[in-house]
Amino acid sequence: MFLMASFSHAEEPLCRQRGEAESPQLLKDGDITLGGIFSFHSSWKNRQDTYTHKPLPLECTSFNFRDFQIAQAMCFAIEEINNSTELLPGISLGYQMYDSCGSITGGVKAALALTNGNEAVSLPTEIPCTKAAQVPAIMGETSSTPCIAIATVVGPFHIPLISHFATCACLSDKSKYPSFLRTIPSDYYQSRALAQLVKHFGWTWVGAIRSNNDYGDNAMATFTETAQQLGICLEYSVAFFRTDPPNKIQKIINIMKHSTSKVIVTFLSHLDLDVLMQMLSYHNMTGYQWVGSEAWIFDSQTAEMDTHHILDGAIGLSIAKAHVRGVREFILDLKQLNSSGNKLFTEFWETLFNCKFKSVVKEINQRKCTGLENLRDLQHSFPDMSLMPIFNNLYKGVYAVAHALHKTLDCNRTCNKMVQLDSFTILQRIRATHFKSKQGDEVYFNEVGDPPAKYEVINWQPTENGAVDFVTVGLYDASLPADKQLNLQNMTLIWTQNSTQVPVSVCSEKCSPGTRKVLQKGKPVCCFDCIRCAEGEISNTTDSVACVQCPPEFWSNNRRDMCVKKEAEFLSYEEMMGALLTAASLCGTCMTAVVAFIFFTYRKTPIVRANNSELSFLLLFSLTLCFLCSLTFMGRPSEWSCMLRHTAFGITFVLCMSCVLGKTVVVLMAFRASLPGSNVMKWFGPTQQRLSVLVFTLIQVVICVMWLAISPPFPFKNLKVVKDRIILECALGSAVGFWAVLGYIGFLALLCFVLAFLARKLPDNFNEAKFITFSMLIFCAVWLTFIPAYVSSPGKFSVAVEIFAILASSFGVLLCIFIPKCYIMLLRPEKNTKRKMMDKGTSKIF
Repeated sequence: MFLMASFSHAEEPLCRQRGEAESPQLLKDGDITLGGIFSFHSSWKNRQDTYTHKPLPLECTSFNFRDFQIAQAMCFAIEEINNSTELLPGISLGYQMYDSCGSITGGVKAALALTNGNEAVSLPTEIPCTKAAQVPAIMGETSSTPCIAIATVVGPFHIPLISHFATCACLSDKSKYPSFLRTIPSDYYQSRALAQLVKHFGWTWVGAIRSNNDYGDNAMATFTETAQQLGICLEYSVAFFRTDPPNKIQKIINIMKHSTSKVIVTFLSHLDLDVLMQMLSYHNMTGYQWVGSEAWIFDSQTAEMDTHHILDGAIGLSIAKAHVRGVREFILDLKQLNSSGNKLFTEFWETLFNCKFKSVVKEINQRKCTGLENLRDLQHSFPDMSLMPIFNNLYKGVYAVAHALHKTLDCNRTCNKMVQLDSFTILQRIRATHFKSKQGDEVYFNEVGDPPAKYEVINWQPTENGAVDFVTVGLYDASLPADKQLNLQNMTLIWTQNSTQVPVSVCSEKCSPGTRKVLQKGKPVCCFDCIRCAEGEISNTTDSVACVQCPPEFWSNNRRDMCVKKEAEFLSYEEMMGALLTAASLCGTCMTAVVAFIFFTYRKTPIVRANNSELSFLLLFSLTLCFLCSLTFMGRPSEWSCMLRHTAFGITFVLCMSCVLGKTVVVLMAFRASLPGSNVMKWFGPTQQRLSVLVFTLIQVVICVMWLAISPPFPFKNLKVVKDRIILECALGSAVGFWAVLGYIGFLALLCFVLAFLARKLPDNFNEAKFITFSMLIFCAVWLTFIPAYVSSPGKFSVAVEIFAILASSFGVLLCIFIPKCYIMLLRPEKNTKRKMMDKGTSKIF
C-alpha cells in the first residue's frame, strides 16, 4: 500500500488550475493572440457573502455600448493588420477579450486568465511549472483604477499593458507600473490645462466633484495644486462612486444647493456622471457651468441622457479629434456582429432594441438582417461615432504592438515564426517604437510610457432639435511655452442656459486699482475685502495684495492708482499771504521814504537837529533795507537767495540797532554833558558815533562771512513736514551761525532797551529815550514771540512768521521813533522851536 501511495503521488500533476476557467467574451484564433480587457458591463450586483460557501462570480449588469464599440475598434485594427502585406506578413493576429464589469477584481481575474491561459495544465514532476505568457500584450482597461490593479499584477512579468483611456497621472510611475503604457495623455497635463482654462474665464470660486477612485483623486489633487498657484479657490470638493447609496449622492446635491460658486469642475467617469445626472434632473439643478474632463465631455451617450439640459454650455478638454477610415463601417456591419454568435452579441441586440426601440424588435425578428441600414437608421448613440478619438487611441495601441512584433520576429517579406516571444523584449520594442499611422498621427511613447499631451477645448452647444454639438473652440498643447499652451479661438461660446455671456463665479469681486485685498478671517484667499490704499500709497493693478509706497518726491492721487509729483510749496508773491506781506513790505519802505523826505525837508529845524540828524537818516536808511530784505524771503528758494536773505537780514538789522544804540548813547551823553564840569561829549562826537555804528555792523559782517564760509544756508526740499507737498525752504546750514546772527541782533536790541529805559526819566521836553524804549520793547517782544512761532510753524508759514517779525519790528522802530517827530513837524510846528526844545520840564513817567 505504501508503494501504491508513493506511485500515485508521483503521477499526480504538479501544476493544475485552481477554480473555474474564465472564458473570454470575444475570441478569435491566430498565430499570436492579443489580450483585451473591457467593461462590457458598467456595473454588477452586490452580494452579501456569508463565507459558508465559495463566493459566486460577479453578476454583471448594465450593458455598456461604449466599451463594446471600443472592443470592435480593436477587432477592426487586428483585421486590418491581418489583411496587410507590409506589417507582420504571414502572421495572423487573434484576440481574447474579457469583460471586467468595471470591477477591479474582474480586471485582475481577466489579466491572470490572459497571462496563464484557460487550459488545465498537468505536467510531470520533471518539467518546471513555468511557461511564456499566453499573450504578448494586453489592451485595456478603459478606467484608471482597474488599470492600476492589472498593471500591478502583470508588471513583474513585463507584460505590456496598453490603455486607451486610463489617464491617472499615477500610472506614469515606472517604479510601480513598469510595463504600463498608454495612448492617451496623462491627467497631470489635463488637470493643469483645466486649471488654466478656469483661470482664463476669471472663475476663482469653483466647486469640484470627482470620482471616488484613483482617476478622480489624482486628477483633482493636481488640479487643486495648480489652481492654488493660479489664485483659484475650491468652495467644496466632494467624491462619490456610482455604486454609492443614494443618501451620499443626496449630500452632494445639498452641498451644491447651498454653495455660492456657479462653476463646477468635474473629474468624473461618464458612468459616474450618468448617476449624478439622474439626481440633478430630479432636483432640477440647472444654471451651473460645468467644466469637464475628457472622460465625458465628448460623450454622446451622456449628452443623450441629459434630457433636462443640465450640462448645456459645458466646456472642457477632450483628446484630439480623429477619423479612422473604415472603422465606422466595421462597427456597424451586422454580418460582422452576427459572426460573434455568442451571448455578448445577443445581449447587445436585446439592450439596443428593448430599451428605447421596442417597435424595431418585431421588424428585426420578421426579417433577416443583411445590411447596414438597420443600425445606421437607429436614433441611438451606438451608431454615433463620437468616440472616434478613443477608437483611434486603441487603434494606435494595437499597431504599436504589431510594429514591435514585426521587429521582434525579424519580418521582411516573411516573419520568423521560430522566434520565441519574450514579454520583456516586446515591452522594450513597444517603448522604442515610432511610426506614423495611416491617419498621419505620430505614434511614440516618452520615457514614462505616455504620448504627447494635446487636447481640444470642447463646448456643448445645443441645437434647435434638442441635440448637442461638440464644438471645438480651442486647443491646448503642453509642449509649448506656458503662456502659449492654451489657445482659444475667436468664436462665440454658449454657456449654461444658452447664455452668450461668460458666467461669473467669484467669492469676492475684484479689487480695483487704488485698493488692496484684505483676506476675510476664516475664509479662503479668494474671499477678501477691498481696502483703499493709505495716503502716499498706490496700487495700479487689479486685485493687488499690497499698496506700494510712492517715491519721496511723489504722492498718491485721489484714486490712489498713480503717483503724481508733489506740488512744490513756497511763499510766493502770487498767493494771498505772500501778496499781503509784499504789500506790507513796500508800504513800510514807502513810509520810511516819506519820513526821510519829511526829515530832509525839516532838516534845519530844531527837532531834527536836536535828534542827531545824521544818525536819524542812517537809521531811516537801515529801516528801508530792513523792509526790503523781507522780500528776499519770498519766491522759490535758490542757492543765492538762501545766502542773501539771512545775511541781508542780519546785517541790516544790526545796522538799524547800531543806529538806535548810537541815538540812545547820544541822549545819555547829552544829559551827562549838561552837568557842571562834564566833558563827556568830546568822547562821543559824530566821529565816534560813525565808528561805533561801523564797528557794531562789521562784527555782524564777520559773523555772516564765517557762516557763509563754513556752512552756508542752502535750498532744501523738506519732505517730512507735510506729507503730500514738497516744502521748498532754506536750510540753515550751520545752526550756530544762524543763532549767532540772531543772538547778536538780540544783544544789541536788549542793550538799547536797557540804556533807553535808564534814560527815560531824564528831564527833557522831548524825551528821545522814551520813544527808543517803546520801540525796543516792541522789537524784543516781537523777536521773543518769533522763536516759538518760527519753530512750530510748518512749511511756508515759518517763512511768513520770519517776514512778519522783520516787518513788525521795523514798523515798531519807525513808528515809535520817527512818527512823534513827524507829528510835531507837520501838525504842531509851534513846538518845533529852539526855546521849546531847551525848556526843562518834568518828564512824565510811562
